[in-house]
Amino acid sequence: MGVKAMGWAHSFPVSGGVRAGREWTREHLESLPWTAAEPETADAVVLAVSELLTNAHVHANSDAQMVLTWDGDCLHVSVHDEDPTLPRQRDPEVGEPSGRGVGIVRMLADDWETRCQRHGKVVTACFRPALADPGTGDPETAGS
Repeated sequence: MGVKAMGWAHSFPVSGGVRAGREWTREHLESLPWTAAEPETADAVVLAVSELLTNAHVHANSDAQMVLTWDGDCLHVSVHDEDPTLPRQRDPEVGEPSGRGVGIVRMLADDWETRCQRHGKVVTACFRPALADPGTGDPETAGS
């Protein structure tokens, strides 16, 4: 039995890309079977997208290419930028306006990873909704 997945890809420019990325993500999440029943997971995905796109724009000074992939178990949010430097978690001082993005993504996602590529890097966060049945991704059959 093969894995059935669905996905979407889009590029977000440095100028205005974070807001557009949040809106684009929210629009695509609505097509997934579990988002209406798990708004908190959908909100976590949108916040992580905001942080990942911001990191790509601010730290890599790069446009960002994002791919959302739903495989029935996990929603993979992958963001590529042109900087090969892998992100690191910082411990910002109280009141410091930045430095929390990696920590936020780590806290929200069930898993996350970074990998260098030929031209830059990809950061991927995985979100596993509680109601999705790993066999089908259908919340109606979860727990059956």
